[in-house]
Amino acid sequence: MFHRPPLARALCMTATLTILAACNTSELDWDLRSRPGALNTSEAARAATAPRPRPDDRGVISYPNYQVAVARQGDTVASLSGRLGLDPVQVASYNALAPQNPLRAGEVVALPQRVAAAPAMAPAPVMAAPVATASPSSVDVTAIATTALDRAGSGAPVPAAAPAPAVAPVAAAPRTADEPVRHRVVRGETAYSIARSYNVSAKALADWNGLGADLGVREGQYLIIPTAAAAPPAPAPAPNVTPVTVPGVGSPTPTPPSAAKPLPAESTTPASKPANQPASPDLGAQRTSASASRLGFPVQGKIIRGYVKKKNDGIDISAAVGTPVAAAADGTVAAITQDTDQVPILVIRHPDNLLTVYANIDGIKVAKGATVKRGQQIAVVRAADPPFVHFEVRKGFESVDPMPYLQ
Repeated sequence: MFHRPPLARALCMTATLTILAACNTSELDWDLRSRPGALNTSEAARAATAPRPRPDDRGVISYPNYQVAVARQGDTVASLSGRLGLDPVQVASYNALAPQNPLRAGEVVALPQRVAAAPAMAPAPVMAAPVATASPSSVDVTAIATTALDRAGSGAPVPAAAPAPAVAPVAAAPRTADEPVRHRVVRGETAYSIARSYNVSAKALADWNGLGADLGVREGQYLIIPTAAAAPPAPAPAPNVTPVTVPGVGSPTPTPPSAAKPLPAESTTPASKPANQPASPDLGAQRTSASASRLGFPVQGKIIRGYVKKKNDGIDISAAVGTPVAAAADGTVAAITQDTDQVPILVIRHPDNLLTVYANIDGIKVAKGATVKRGQQIAVVRAADPPFVHFEVRKGFESVDPMPYLQ
Protein backbone atom coordinates (compact mmCIF):
# COMPACT_ATOMS: atom_id res chain seq x y z
CA MET A 1 0.00 0.00 0.00
CA PHE A 2 1.09 3.58 -0.49
CA HIS A 3 0.97 6.75 1.55
CA ARG A 4 -1.51 9.52 1.01
CA PRO A 5 -0.35 12.23 -1.46
CA PRO A 6 2.52 14.45 -0.24
CA LEU A 7 1.61 17.51 1.80
CA ALA A 8 2.63 19.87 -0.99
CA ARG A 9 0.21 18.21 -3.42
CA ALA A 10 -2.65 18.28 -0.93
CA LEU A 11 -2.06 21.99 -0.19
CA CYS A 12 -1.95 22.82 -3.90
CA MET A 13 -5.27 21.09 -4.63
CA THR A 14 -6.92 22.52 -1.51
CA ALA A 15 -5.96 26.05 -2.51
CA THR A 16 -7.32 25.56 -6.04
CA LEU A 17 -10.77 24.38 -4.94
CA THR A 18 -10.98 26.86 -2.06
CA ILE A 19 -10.89 29.66 -4.64
CA LEU A 20 -13.60 27.91 -6.68
CA ALA A 21 -16.02 27.39 -3.77
CA ALA A 22 -16.07 28.99 -0.32
CA CYS A 23 -17.43 25.94 1.45
CA ASN A 24 -16.32 23.38 4.01
CA THR A 25 -13.03 21.61 3.33
CA SER A 26 -12.58 17.88 2.74
CA GLU A 27 -9.66 15.60 2.12
CA LEU A 28 -8.64 15.20 -1.55
CA ASP A 29 -7.04 12.31 -3.40
CA TRP A 30 -6.11 13.75 -6.79
CA ASP A 31 -3.42 11.22 -7.71
CA LEU A 32 -5.69 8.27 -6.83
CA ARG A 33 -3.52 6.87 -4.01
CA SER A 34 -6.07 6.03 -1.33
CA ARG A 35 -5.54 4.80 2.19
CA PRO A 36 -5.62 1.04 2.96
CA GLY A 37 -9.10 -0.42 2.88
CA ALA A 38 -10.45 2.31 0.59
CA LEU A 39 -12.17 0.02 -1.88
CA ASN A 40 -14.42 -3.00 -1.45
CA THR A 41 -14.49 -5.15 -4.58
CA SER A 42 -16.20 -8.15 -3.00
CA GLU A 43 -18.94 -7.97 -5.62
CA ALA A 44 -16.52 -8.01 -8.59
CA ALA A 45 -16.84 -10.84 -11.08
CA ARG A 46 -14.41 -13.62 -10.26
CA ALA A 47 -13.19 -16.40 -12.54
CA ALA A 48 -12.47 -19.83 -11.07
CA THR A 49 -8.70 -20.27 -10.78
CA ALA A 50 -6.40 -23.28 -10.56
CA PRO A 51 -4.01 -23.81 -7.62
CA ARG A 52 -0.50 -22.41 -7.94
CA PRO A 53 2.01 -24.95 -9.35
CA ARG A 54 4.19 -26.71 -6.79
CA PRO A 55 7.79 -25.36 -6.68
CA ASP A 56 10.84 -27.63 -6.90
CA ASP A 57 13.07 -28.50 -3.91
CA ARG A 58 14.78 -25.09 -4.09
CA GLY A 59 11.44 -23.26 -4.15
CA VAL A 60 11.65 -22.35 -7.88
CA ILE A 61 8.69 -22.35 -10.26
CA SER A 62 9.77 -22.26 -13.92
CA TYR A 63 7.84 -21.02 -16.95
CA PRO A 64 9.03 -20.65 -20.57
CA ASN A 65 9.60 -16.89 -20.23
CA TYR A 66 10.42 -16.36 -16.55
CA GLN A 67 11.04 -17.97 -13.16
CA VAL A 68 9.91 -17.13 -9.63
CA ALA A 69 11.07 -18.35 -6.24
CA VAL A 70 8.84 -19.12 -3.24
CA ALA A 71 10.30 -17.91 0.07
CA ARG A 72 10.66 -20.20 3.08
CA GLN A 73 10.07 -19.48 6.76
CA GLY A 74 12.69 -16.97 7.97
CA ASP A 75 13.98 -16.09 4.49
CA THR A 76 15.31 -12.67 3.53
CA VAL A 77 16.00 -11.48 -0.01
CA ALA A 78 19.71 -12.11 0.62
CA SER A 79 19.28 -15.66 1.97
CA LEU A 80 16.92 -16.64 -0.87
CA SER A 81 19.37 -15.20 -3.43
CA GLY A 82 22.29 -17.05 -1.84
CA ARG A 83 20.40 -20.36 -1.97
CA LEU A 84 19.90 -19.89 -5.73
CA GLY A 85 23.39 -18.49 -6.44
CA LEU A 86 22.11 -15.05 -7.46
CA ASP A 87 23.30 -11.54 -6.61
CA PRO A 88 21.08 -10.34 -3.70
CA VAL A 89 21.35 -6.67 -4.76
CA GLN A 90 20.17 -7.54 -8.26
CA VAL A 91 17.29 -9.68 -6.97
CA ALA A 92 16.26 -6.97 -4.48
CA SER A 93 16.34 -4.20 -7.11
CA TYR A 94 14.32 -6.34 -9.54
CA ASN A 95 11.59 -6.79 -6.90
CA ALA A 96 11.61 -3.22 -5.46
CA LEU A 97 13.03 -4.48 -2.16
CA ALA A 98 16.24 -4.21 -0.13
CA PRO A 99 18.55 -7.24 0.34
CA GLN A 100 17.97 -7.32 4.09
CA ASN A 101 14.14 -7.21 3.81
CA PRO A 102 12.43 -10.24 5.45
CA LEU A 103 10.09 -12.35 3.33
CA ARG A 104 6.88 -14.12 4.33
CA ALA A 105 6.69 -17.89 4.04
CA GLY A 106 5.15 -18.54 0.63
CA GLU A 107 5.92 -15.06 -0.74
CA VAL A 108 6.81 -15.06 -4.45
CA VAL A 109 10.01 -13.32 -5.63
CA ALA A 110 10.64 -12.72 -9.36
CA LEU A 111 14.07 -13.85 -10.58
CA PRO A 112 15.97 -11.41 -12.81
CA GLN A 113 17.70 -14.27 -14.65
CA ARG A 114 17.13 -17.97 -15.11
CA VAL A 115 18.69 -20.52 -12.78
CA ALA A 116 19.36 -24.17 -13.57
CA ALA A 117 16.41 -26.06 -14.99
CA ALA A 118 13.94 -27.22 -12.36
CA PRO A 119 12.12 -30.58 -12.27
CA ALA A 120 8.74 -30.81 -13.92
CA MET A 121 5.99 -29.00 -12.06
CA ALA A 122 2.94 -30.70 -10.60
CA PRO A 123 -0.15 -28.82 -9.46
CA ALA A 124 -0.58 -28.60 -5.72
CA PRO A 125 -3.85 -30.18 -4.49
CA VAL A 126 -4.50 -27.52 -1.85
CA MET A 127 -2.38 -24.50 -1.01
CA ALA A 128 -2.58 -23.14 2.51
CA ALA A 129 -2.88 -19.40 2.98
CA PRO A 130 0.52 -17.70 3.51
CA VAL A 131 1.52 -17.06 7.12
CA ALA A 132 2.83 -13.59 7.89
CA THR A 133 6.16 -13.65 9.74
CA ALA A 134 6.56 -9.95 10.39
CA SER A 135 4.20 -7.66 12.23
CA PRO A 136 2.89 -4.57 10.36
CA SER A 137 5.02 -2.35 12.59
CA SER A 138 8.19 -4.02 11.27
CA VAL A 139 7.51 -2.98 7.67
CA ASP A 140 9.45 0.11 6.55
CA VAL A 141 6.75 1.88 4.55
CA THR A 142 9.11 4.69 3.57
CA ALA A 143 11.55 2.22 2.08
CA ILE A 144 8.77 0.57 0.12
CA ALA A 145 7.74 3.90 -1.42
CA THR A 146 11.24 4.78 -2.69
CA THR A 147 12.74 3.51 -5.94
CA ALA A 148 14.59 0.23 -6.26
CA LEU A 149 17.82 2.02 -7.16
CA ASP A 150 17.67 4.09 -3.97
CA ARG A 151 17.23 0.94 -1.93
CA ALA A 152 20.03 -0.88 -3.76
CA GLY A 153 22.45 2.00 -3.10
CA SER A 154 21.51 2.57 0.54
CA GLY A 155 24.84 1.17 1.79
CA ALA A 156 23.16 -1.37 4.10
CA PRO A 157 25.31 -4.47 4.82
CA VAL A 158 24.49 -7.35 2.52
CA PRO A 159 25.18 -10.98 3.48
CA ALA A 160 27.73 -12.59 1.21
CA ALA A 161 26.28 -14.79 -1.51
CA ALA A 162 27.72 -17.17 -4.04
CA PRO A 163 28.45 -15.45 -7.38
CA ALA A 164 25.72 -15.73 -9.98
CA PRO A 165 26.47 -18.43 -12.57
CA ALA A 166 27.02 -17.31 -16.12
CA VAL A 167 23.74 -17.56 -17.96
CA ALA A 168 23.46 -17.42 -21.72
CA PRO A 169 20.79 -15.02 -23.05
CA VAL A 170 17.50 -16.83 -23.53
CA ALA A 171 15.17 -15.74 -26.31
CA ALA A 172 11.63 -15.09 -25.15
CA ALA A 173 9.39 -18.03 -25.96
CA PRO A 174 5.76 -17.61 -26.99
CA ARG A 175 3.55 -17.57 -23.89
CA THR A 176 1.66 -20.83 -23.55
CA ALA A 177 -1.94 -21.12 -22.41
CA ASP A 178 -0.91 -22.39 -18.96
CA GLU A 179 1.79 -19.73 -18.38
CA PRO A 180 0.45 -17.03 -16.05
CA VAL A 181 0.54 -13.40 -17.08
CA ARG A 182 3.11 -11.42 -15.08
CA HIS A 183 1.98 -7.97 -13.87
CA ARG A 184 4.23 -5.22 -12.48
CA VAL A 185 2.52 -3.00 -9.91
CA VAL A 186 2.37 0.72 -10.71
CA ARG A 187 1.60 3.61 -8.39
CA GLY A 188 -2.02 3.76 -7.26
CA GLU A 189 -2.82 0.08 -7.83
CA THR A 190 -4.07 -2.27 -5.13
CA ALA A 191 -4.50 -6.03 -4.99
CA TYR A 192 -8.24 -5.47 -5.42
CA SER A 193 -7.93 -3.29 -8.55
CA ILE A 194 -5.39 -5.67 -10.11
CA ALA A 195 -7.54 -8.72 -9.40
CA ARG A 196 -10.59 -7.01 -10.87
CA SER A 197 -8.74 -5.99 -14.05
CA TYR A 198 -7.80 -9.65 -14.68
CA ASN A 199 -11.21 -11.03 -13.56
CA VAL A 200 -9.78 -13.10 -10.71
CA SER A 201 -10.49 -12.97 -6.99
CA ALA A 202 -8.24 -10.99 -4.66
CA LYS A 203 -7.85 -14.13 -2.50
CA ALA A 204 -6.54 -16.15 -5.46
CA LEU A 205 -4.10 -13.34 -6.30
CA ALA A 206 -2.92 -13.31 -2.68
CA ASP A 207 -2.56 -17.13 -2.53
CA TRP A 208 -0.53 -17.30 -5.75
CA ASN A 209 1.84 -14.50 -4.68
CA GLY A 210 2.02 -15.06 -0.91
CA LEU A 211 0.63 -11.63 -0.04
CA GLY A 212 0.14 -10.66 3.60
CA ALA A 213 -3.15 -10.53 5.47
CA ASP A 214 -3.62 -6.87 4.44
CA LEU A 215 -3.15 -7.78 0.73
CA GLY A 216 -0.51 -5.04 0.50
CA VAL A 217 1.41 -4.60 -2.74
CA ARG A 218 4.29 -2.23 -3.54
CA GLU A 219 5.21 -0.17 -6.58
CA GLY A 220 7.55 -2.17 -8.82
CA GLN A 221 6.52 -5.58 -7.41
CA TYR A 222 5.97 -8.42 -9.89
CA LEU A 223 2.77 -10.44 -9.44
CA ILE A 224 1.79 -13.62 -11.26
CA ILE A 225 -1.87 -13.70 -12.26
CA PRO A 226 -3.69 -16.95 -11.40
CA THR A 227 -4.65 -19.07 -14.38
CA ALA A 228 -8.18 -20.29 -14.95
CA ALA A 229 -9.19 -23.69 -13.69
CA ALA A 230 -9.68 -26.39 -16.29
CA ALA A 231 -13.23 -26.39 -17.57
CA PRO A 232 -15.20 -29.62 -16.99
CA PRO A 233 -15.82 -31.69 -20.12
CA ALA A 234 -18.99 -30.76 -21.98
CA PRO A 235 -21.77 -33.33 -21.64
CA ALA A 236 -22.45 -35.46 -24.68
CA PRO A 237 -25.42 -34.24 -26.71
CA ALA A 238 -28.62 -36.14 -26.06
CA PRO A 239 -29.65 -38.44 -28.90
CA ASN A 240 -32.53 -37.30 -31.02
CA VAL A 241 -35.24 -39.68 -29.84
CA THR A 242 -38.83 -39.53 -30.99
CA PRO A 243 -41.09 -39.27 -27.93
CA VAL A 244 -43.12 -42.36 -27.24
CA THR A 245 -46.65 -42.04 -25.96
CA VAL A 246 -47.36 -44.33 -23.03
CA PRO A 247 -50.98 -45.37 -22.60
CA GLY A 248 -52.63 -43.44 -19.82
CA VAL A 249 -49.97 -40.70 -19.75
CA GLY A 250 -51.24 -38.54 -22.60
CA SER A 251 -50.07 -37.49 -26.03
CA PRO A 252 -47.61 -34.70 -27.00
CA THR A 253 -49.19 -31.25 -27.11
CA PRO A 254 -49.59 -30.10 -30.75
CA THR A 255 -48.15 -26.76 -31.85
CA PRO A 256 -50.90 -24.11 -31.72
CA PRO A 257 -51.86 -22.59 -35.09
CA SER A 258 -50.98 -19.08 -33.86
CA ALA A 259 -47.33 -20.11 -33.49
CA ALA A 260 -47.13 -21.76 -36.92
CA LYS A 261 -48.07 -18.75 -39.07
CA PRO A 262 -48.38 -15.01 -38.40
CA LEU A 263 -51.65 -13.29 -37.68
CA PRO A 264 -53.34 -11.51 -40.59
CA ALA A 265 -52.52 -7.84 -41.04
CA GLU A 266 -54.96 -5.48 -39.35
CA SER A 267 -56.06 -2.13 -40.65
CA THR A 268 -57.11 0.39 -38.02
CA THR A 269 -58.42 3.91 -38.25
CA PRO A 270 -57.42 6.41 -35.56
CA ALA A 271 -60.30 7.65 -33.46
CA SER A 272 -61.35 11.22 -33.98
CA LYS A 273 -60.25 13.70 -31.32
CA PRO A 274 -63.14 15.01 -29.16
CA ALA A 275 -63.78 18.70 -29.55
CA ASN A 276 -63.31 19.41 -25.81
CA GLN A 277 -60.01 17.41 -25.37
CA PRO A 278 -57.12 19.69 -24.23
CA ALA A 279 -53.85 19.83 -26.15
CA SER A 280 -51.06 17.44 -25.11
CA PRO A 281 -48.63 19.04 -22.64
CA ASP A 282 -45.07 19.92 -23.77
CA LEU A 283 -43.07 17.79 -21.33
CA GLY A 284 -39.77 19.21 -22.61
CA ALA A 285 -40.81 22.72 -21.61
CA GLN A 286 -41.81 21.47 -18.14
CA ARG A 287 -38.43 19.86 -17.36
CA THR A 288 -37.53 20.42 -13.70
CA SER A 289 -34.20 21.69 -12.37
CA ALA A 290 -33.53 18.22 -10.93
CA SER A 291 -33.82 16.55 -14.33
CA ALA A 292 -31.75 19.32 -15.94
CA SER A 293 -28.90 18.70 -13.48
CA ARG A 294 -28.26 15.15 -14.70
CA LEU A 295 -24.73 14.63 -16.07
CA GLY A 296 -23.34 12.61 -18.93
CA PHE A 297 -20.45 10.14 -18.63
CA PRO A 298 -17.11 11.70 -19.63
CA VAL A 299 -16.22 8.42 -21.41
CA GLN A 300 -18.07 5.18 -22.05
CA GLY A 301 -16.51 2.24 -20.22
CA LYS A 302 -16.55 -0.07 -17.22
CA ILE A 303 -16.34 1.47 -13.75
CA ILE A 304 -13.26 -0.16 -12.24
CA ARG A 305 -13.28 1.75 -8.95
CA GLY A 306 -16.31 3.06 -7.08
CA TYR A 307 -16.97 6.11 -4.93
CA VAL A 308 -15.96 5.94 -1.25
CA LYS A 309 -16.31 9.17 0.73
CA LYS A 310 -12.91 10.66 1.72
CA LYS A 311 -11.09 7.62 0.33
CA ASN A 312 -11.92 7.69 -3.37
CA ASP A 313 -13.89 10.90 -3.91
CA GLY A 314 -14.98 9.90 -7.43
CA ILE A 315 -15.17 6.97 -9.83
CA ASP A 316 -12.58 5.50 -12.20
CA ILE A 317 -13.92 4.68 -15.68
CA SER A 318 -11.91 2.35 -17.93
CA ALA A 319 -11.23 3.63 -21.47
CA ALA A 320 -8.59 3.12 -24.17
CA VAL A 321 -5.66 5.51 -24.41
CA GLY A 322 -6.54 8.52 -26.57
CA THR A 323 -10.31 8.16 -26.09
CA PRO A 324 -11.98 11.63 -26.18
CA VAL A 325 -13.05 12.87 -22.73
CA ALA A 326 -16.30 14.90 -22.83
CA ALA A 327 -17.70 17.56 -20.52
CA ALA A 328 -20.42 16.06 -18.32
CA ALA A 329 -22.66 19.15 -18.66
CA ASP A 330 -22.71 22.77 -19.82
CA GLY A 331 -20.38 24.94 -17.79
CA THR A 332 -17.22 27.03 -17.57
CA VAL A 333 -13.66 25.76 -17.22
CA ALA A 334 -12.81 26.92 -13.69
CA ALA A 335 -9.28 25.51 -13.29
CA ILE A 336 -6.58 23.57 -15.13
CA THR A 337 -3.81 22.35 -12.85
CA GLN A 338 -1.43 19.42 -12.32
CA ASP A 339 -0.52 17.04 -9.53
CA THR A 340 3.09 16.60 -8.42
CA ASP A 341 3.60 13.96 -11.14
CA GLN A 342 2.62 16.61 -13.74
CA VAL A 343 -0.63 14.78 -14.57
CA PRO A 344 -3.26 17.32 -15.72
CA ILE A 345 -6.44 17.94 -13.71
CA LEU A 346 -9.39 19.91 -15.12
CA VAL A 347 -12.32 21.41 -13.17
CA ILE A 348 -15.60 22.64 -14.74
CA ARG A 349 -18.12 24.81 -12.87
CA HIS A 350 -21.84 24.19 -13.54
CA PRO A 351 -25.02 25.90 -12.27
CA ASP A 352 -26.22 25.35 -8.69
CA ASN A 353 -22.64 25.44 -7.27
CA LEU A 354 -21.83 22.09 -8.92
CA LEU A 355 -18.28 21.17 -9.98
CA THR A 356 -17.01 18.25 -12.04
CA VAL A 357 -13.38 17.13 -11.88
CA TYR A 358 -11.49 15.17 -14.56
CA ALA A 359 -8.10 13.53 -13.82
CA ASN A 360 -5.71 11.08 -15.52
CA ILE A 361 -6.23 13.00 -18.77
CA ASP A 362 -3.95 14.48 -21.40
CA GLY A 363 -4.10 16.71 -24.49
CA ILE A 364 -6.47 19.30 -22.97
CA LYS A 365 -8.55 20.99 -25.73
CA VAL A 366 -9.99 23.94 -23.77
CA ALA A 367 -8.57 26.90 -21.84
CA LYS A 368 -9.38 28.26 -18.39
CA GLY A 369 -12.49 30.45 -18.52
CA ALA A 370 -13.82 28.78 -21.70
CA THR A 371 -17.51 27.92 -21.96
CA VAL A 372 -18.15 24.26 -22.77
CA LYS A 373 -21.24 22.31 -23.77
CA ARG A 374 -22.32 18.89 -22.59
CA GLY A 375 -20.58 16.22 -24.67
CA GLN A 376 -17.90 18.64 -25.96
CA GLN A 377 -14.41 17.12 -26.04
CA ILE A 378 -12.14 18.63 -23.38
CA ALA A 379 -9.18 16.18 -23.37
CA VAL A 380 -8.17 12.57 -24.11
CA VAL A 381 -7.46 9.56 -21.88
CA ARG A 382 -3.88 9.48 -20.63
CA ALA A 383 -1.66 6.39 -21.04
CA ALA A 384 -1.71 4.18 -17.92
CA ASP A 385 -1.86 0.51 -17.00
CA PRO A 386 -4.79 0.15 -17.17
CA PRO A 387 -5.90 3.46 -18.79
CA PHE A 388 -8.90 5.17 -17.15
CA VAL A 389 -10.50 8.55 -16.33
CA HIS A 390 -10.97 9.66 -12.72
CA PHE A 391 -14.25 11.63 -12.48
CA GLU A 392 -15.59 13.54 -9.47
CA VAL A 393 -18.75 15.54 -8.73
CA ARG A 394 -18.64 18.17 -5.98
CA LYS A 395 -21.34 20.33 -4.42
CA GLY A 396 -19.20 23.33 -3.60
CA PHE A 397 -16.14 21.77 -2.03
CA GLU A 398 -17.72 18.54 -0.73
CA SER A 399 -17.48 15.43 -2.92
CA VAL A 400 -20.70 13.54 -3.66
CA ASP A 401 -21.39 10.20 -5.29
CA PRO A 402 -21.43 10.79 -9.09
CA MET A 403 -23.71 7.83 -9.85
CA PRO A 404 -27.07 9.52 -8.96
CA TYR A 405 -26.12 12.33 -11.38
CA LEU A 406 -25.12 9.92 -14.16
CA GLN A 407 -28.04 7.48 -14.00
